[in-house]
Amino acid sequence: QVQLVESGGGLVQPGGSLRLSCAASGRTFIYYSAGWFRQAPGKERELLAAISRIGRDIYYADSVKGRFTISRDNVKNTVYLQMNNLKPEDTAVYYCAASSDYTIALATAYVTWGQGTQVTVSS
Repeated sequence: QVQLVESGGGLVQPGGSLRLSCAASGRTFIYYSAGWFRQAPGKERELLAAISRIGRDIYYADSVKGRFTISRDNVKNTVYLQMNNLKPEDTAVYYCAASSDYTIALATAYVTWGQGTQVTVSS
């Protein structure tokens, strides 16, 4: 089993940037695909980006394509989400998740979750 801890959230102005980190511990992280989700108040949790075990395959939701970049460092057991040109509608709790499935865009395959980190985009 792998454990996940997110960091890097905070308050940022529209148009600004943040980089979220997700540190994994426990079982070797390279055995897992990784994804970033978010959940805004009153909305369902949304899969934003996902990356395969060695980073060869990457998925982005249309809502973040061109603005967000997912990456991973398997030596540091960490996955990142670089978020640029942030908008007020990006305000949400952001979650890192891990999946042992090879289908990285299958949201239901992500069964291990971090605690979440709040991102607020506001002037």
